[in-house]
Amino acid sequence: MRRAACQVLLGNWTGSSTVPSHQLYPHQWSWDSAFIAIGLRHLSPVRAQQEVETLLAAQWGDGRVPHIVFNRAVPLDAYFPSPDFWRSSSAGAAAGAPRTTETSGVVQPPVHALAAWLVHSADPDTSARRGFLARVYPRLVAWHRYLADHRDLGGHGLAAVVHPWEPGMDNSPCWDGPLARVEPAAAGSFRRADLVHGSAADRPTDLDYRRYVRLAAEYRDHGYRDAEAPHSFAVEDPGFNALFIAAEYALARIAEALGGEAEPHRQRAAALTEALVERLWSPEAGQFLCRDLRAASGGRAARDGQGGRLVAERSAAGLLPLVAPQLPRPIVRTLLRTVSGEHYGLGTAVRLLPSYDLRGAAFDRHRYWRGPAWFNVNWLLERGLRRHGEEARADALAAEVLHAAAASGFAEYLDPYTGQGRGARGFSWTAALALDLLARDAAGPKPAAAEAPPAASGPAPRIPAPAPVPASEKGP
Repeated sequence: MRRAACQVLLGNWTGSSTVPSHQLYPHQWSWDSAFIAIGLRHLSPVRAQQEVETLLAAQWGDGRVPHIVFNRAVPLDAYFPSPDFWRSSSAGAAAGAPRTTETSGVVQPPVHALAAWLVHSADPDTSARRGFLARVYPRLVAWHRYLADHRDLGGHGLAAVVHPWEPGMDNSPCWDGPLARVEPAAAGSFRRADLVHGSAADRPTDLDYRRYVRLAAEYRDHGYRDAEAPHSFAVEDPGFNALFIAAEYALARIAEALGGEAEPHRQRAAALTEALVERLWSPEAGQFLCRDLRAASGGRAARDGQGGRLVAERSAAGLLPLVAPQLPRPIVRTLLRTVSGEHYGLGTAVRLLPSYDLRGAAFDRHRYWRGPAWFNVNWLLERGLRRHGEEARADALAAEVLHAAAASGFAEYLDPYTGQGRGARGFSWTAALALDLLARDAAGPKPAAAEAPPAASGPAPRIPAPAPVPASEKGP
């Protein structure tokens, strides 16, 4: 299995970074590269460092890390929205978009500091010799500062997302309400490339996509400047902010390793945790919910004085705060019950955590983030369970992740009931996170999934280290 996962990452390597999937996702994606680096560190720490640094080299002047870095060798019609839609180097000039690299203008969850710390920890000597942490730390600080200074749209300390692509769970039912207010782009005004390589039954609907395009075009036409854009979609997402918290703690570790000041990062993490609980925790739901900042006042919003309104839909994003170290213990206990309760059924109805409420009216076991189980979400949940002392449950989940990854050919995501692979096969973060769990498994008792038949025999090939990045390409 290790050998097969390694071959996936070798096959998806472009020479400077790793694509999620050559056909469906032929460019570099932000949080994909963070997860990929976490797995690559077990094969080539130097290449894992390059994965992170290649992404951060496309960072904007205002600090944002764009969710796509486009490969100019890929034809424009291979993916939509393409570089000529985003027009980052021109439309984003005032926000500091790179002049020579085309990117998208929106962001994805801030997993990068956690990835950087884990990559460093895999080989601290090589990392120190190459100056890896010293190079990425200022960029990560700028990235977090962007989220804190430009994206606190609710004014209460949490980062808001301004497009459904930003929290990573693109077409979650949590966005149905906020998106309903968005006027769709005209039918026929663009061509979706994703349907060439993916089943329409698995992908977002045309109506959803038309709204995505409208939002992205609106943001672009305001120069990607957060203070000026109308942000007709603005949501505080618990998963996004939970990863922001974990990333601040990781940044504190990086600062300490460099002999710097770690306390400001811990203070921000603590403030984010407090705001997360205050604004997004729902005792009635037994989990965290999204807050729609553009919803009209009324209902709970009118009573709590927080602005906007909590979205009633339950998604796996509301369980990801388990990765936060200082979450109040009563909330942790409630989340642990919710994970295995009727809405998610982990360990009872399903073997991997679904992305959306099993009992929700919008549940769809096949359609993208509206029900299927995703490997990165389950990897994060496994980490959260372990952090809060749930070792047996974490071991069981890790075993199921490994079994599902091998059985599905490292699928993009799965039917949560049958385990049938959906979306792309040979998906990079699935292979990378399987490698991470396998590496941890090798240091302790073997989970049951390790008994699954390997896809190929023999030792895993070692990924060769990449050539040094020329100074001209490293950025400031």
